Order: sequence, then C-alpha cells, then structure tokens
Amino acid sequence: MTPRARIVVVAGTRPEAIKLAPVVRALRARASAETLFVSTGQHREMLRQVLAAFDLAPDVDLEVMRPGQDLHAVTVAALARLAPVLREARPAWVVVQGDTTTALAAALGAFYERIAVAHVEAGLRTNDRYRPFPEEINRRLVDQLSAALFAPTALAREALLREGFPDGRILLTGNTVVDAIRELRAARGARPRRAADLDLDALPGRVVLVTSHRRESFGEGLAAICRALVRIAERAPDVTIVYPVHLNPNVDGPVRAALGGHPRIVLLPPVSYPELVALLERAHLVLTDSGGIQEEAPSFRRPVLVLREVTERPEGVAAGVAAVVGTGEERIVEETVRLLEDGAAYARMASGVNPYGDGHAAERIADALLDPPDGFV
Repeated sequence: MTPRARIVVVAGTRPEAIKLAPVVRALRARASAETLFVSTGQHREMLRQVLAAFDLAPDVDLEVMRPGQDLHAVTVAALARLAPVLREARPAWVVVQGDTTTALAAALGAFYERIAVAHVEAGLRTNDRYRPFPEEINRRLVDQLSAALFAPTALAREALLREGFPDGRILLTGNTVVDAIRELRAARGARPRRAADLDLDALPGRVVLVTSHRRESFGEGLAAICRALVRIAERAPDVTIVYPVHLNPNVDGPVRAALGGHPRIVLLPPVSYPELVALLERAHLVLTDSGGIQEEAPSFRRPVLVLREVTERPEGVAAGVAAVVGTGEERIVEETVRLLEDGAAYARMASGVNPYGDGHAAERIADALLDPPDGFV
C-alpha cells in the first residue's frame, strides 16, 4: 500500500481559519493524505468559532497568546512551540496562509527543519513595507521561504514573476475564501439572517456594513472614520449602519465613545463567520479595511469602499467592484453618499465580476500538494 502523504496545516487567526478550512476539508477528502491541523492560538477563540462553522477543530493547539504580548513574543512562542510538532510529524509539506505572524513563524520553523512550505495566497503586494504593518513584510518573507506558491489571482502571479520567482513554483488557484463562502451559504440554506441577537431582515432601509480594525487606522484615522459614519447617517435617513466592533481596546473604546447611542448606527460585538456572511447578504454597501472582506463582498455583488490608503488586493479596484477611499473624513462621506444617491454608479460596481475565483481553489491546492508539479522543490 502506498503510504499517505503527511501534511501539516497551520493557522492562528480568524482569516487563516476561513481560508484554510476548505483546504483541510479538501485534503481530508482524499485517501492519499494524512492531514494534521495545528493552531498556534494567535486568535484562539475567534479561530475556534470559525472552524466550528466548518465542522473542524485543531488537532494541536500551541496556545501561544498571553495578555499584552507584542509581535516579538508571539513570533518566538510560535516558533518554539511548533518545533517539536514538526520534528515528530516530519510532514512532506507545511501549509500556511497569508501574512500573519503565525504564517511567518510556521514558514520559518518549517524551513529550519528542511520541510517544504506551501503558501496559500502568495504574491499579494502593496509595495509599501509599513502598510499594512507587519503584514506586507510577513507575506514577502513567507514567499521567500516557500517551495510552492499558490497565487490567488493573475496579478498575484505576475507580482511573483516580476520578483524573480520561478514560474514552475507558482500555481494560479483562485482564492479559497470563495470556496468558504460557497460552503457556508449552502449549509445555511433558507434560515433567517441574524448577527448576534439582531434580526437583519427586520432592519429598516438599506444597510451599510462597516468594519475597521487595522493598526494603521488607530487614533485619528479611526476617529475620522467614526465622524464620517455619523455624517453619512445624517445625509441618508433611510440607511442603517451596522458595525461589528473589534475587541482591541484601540478600536472598541474609541468607536463606542463616538458612535454608541446613535439611533441608526448599530454596534455589534465581533460576529461569527456565518453571521458575517449573513451581514454581507443583507448589506447594500460595505466600508472596510479588512483584506478578506474586500474578497468576500464581490461574491454577494456588494460594492466595497476600502478604508485604507493602499490595498494589496488591486484586482477588486481593477474589476470596478471596489474603490480605495482612505481614512479621510471628507472622502469617505463623499464616496459613500455618491453610491447611496447615484443608482447608476452603484449598479456599475454591484454588477462587476468577482475577480477572486470560482470556488474550487482548495481542490487545486490539494491536488498540487499530493501530486506536486516538477517545479515544486
């Protein structure tokens, strides 16, 4: 009997869980794979919450997080605790996703053990080393450490080729977030749309979904976003703004102080991934600084205004389904109100084609890991 290929998949944050869950499920559907799913615990509760929606749980939890840790401490803890797991498992591949501290630590730890690294969502770039911080440098370093580069879009593939990565190590797969959305929408069926204790279909008028939690927005940037939301609510009386607020005190405190109690701004606690999918279904328009939501919203044909100065996901902008508006109060108000009042402008963005894939990315990744092309080394 041919031995099964042992593959370790490492995740630590909510976005990684969303995008790697379809990969784990695709690998476990193949008899030729033995898959060990490892959590660093970087965002432990949020990660478990997401995985539960896909009927998954970590095989190993490294439990790296401690109150008040900085990036140095998280990186060191993840490296140290992952090392014995890799030495015992001796997998053919370590699979990481994206640009987190978990992804960097797992890729570096695998390299130290001479284990091949596969990078899901390789090739994303803003070309500004500090925006987003530390993600831009994390993903560049992970690409350098990887033997297999799974590019989600043609632009990501082109970026890798420009930087000198061999074509044979790059596979264009699509983005696994589209796979995740398809799975969850199929599982949810016709159940009522709810988020936290909120009946989304009972909300009056059009819903504007907002998420903002990036480090680079802390302080004045987030304050300007909040001022803009108040003005948007005043300009558009038929709009309800729904904002799931991140628990980080740099976000939660200022947002609740600025927006709490407004009659048409609903502040929610962090929502589960199925609840986020329900919010995207109900939304008319999305304002976000999240990378993942930039990819998810086009699956629902919801225009996206990106609350950042630069984005590593230019495909949405090129396809006309997203626009970068920054964190300036005036620009946010101007662009949001334009889409709320100009039906033709809204329709152009809402009718754009999703540039992030067809929902079969995880299958392509699993196939490549179990039957690697000649260029993967």
